Amino acid sequence: MVGSTEYNKNTYAYLLLIHPDFLLGYPLAKKIMQYGYFSYLVNEALHLSDIEKQTILSIYNIMEQELNNPVDEFSQEVMIAQIELLLSYVNRFYKRQFITRKAVNNDILLKIETILDDYFNSGQPLRQGVPTVHFISEKLNISPGYLSDLLRSPIGQNGRQYIHKKLIEKAKEKLSTTQSTVSQIAYELGFEHSQSFNKLFKTKTNLSPLEFRASFN
Repeated sequence: MVGSTEYNKNTYAYLLLIHPDFLLGYPLAKKIMQYGYFSYLVNEALHLSDIEKQTILSIYNIMEQELNNPVDEFSQEVMIAQIELLLSYVNRFYKRQFITRKAVNNDILLKIETILDDYFNSGQPLRQGVPTVHFISEKLNISPGYLSDLLRSPIGQNGRQYIHKKLIEKAKEKLSTTQSTVSQIAYELGFEHSQSFNKLFKTKTNLSPLEFRASFN
């Protein structure tokens, strides 16, 4: 369903409702779940430039026109093609937004660093385990999906990968500056089982924790 609403003289909203059954039998039925912005919060809305607004409106107008035309064998295919085009443009514009709002995003990155440093230095991992994307996003009041997409733009990593990077940094610091056993370090970083820590460390560094420590002797 395509619709529009005028809230006041300065605000005009467009609404597109898509029933899942409408997409059945088309690749978009599966692909639509790949668009992460569907899980974003309201305050993470897309800020469109004037040219981008016109692009979105042109697609919307085509869909509205198609809905007002008599239905034929091509109607559904044409509508789905326009929906997919719309979703692709929104994806492109979000990527642009992550780049152009660099100052805002850099501020968020600094906050993430502070949150993780405070977490690891406070003893919280012993009580609450390894920090999660959800934990960080709650602290920042943004959605987990938006956080991961924001991180991908400047550093090429999602939220989970970034947390693992910080974990490895902290592990290297402890392995090279303390006499704590590998098991103790694993627990201090929030791992329930040292085997899980060993596996992650080896995957990220190609060395076991003990091999890394031995390289400093």
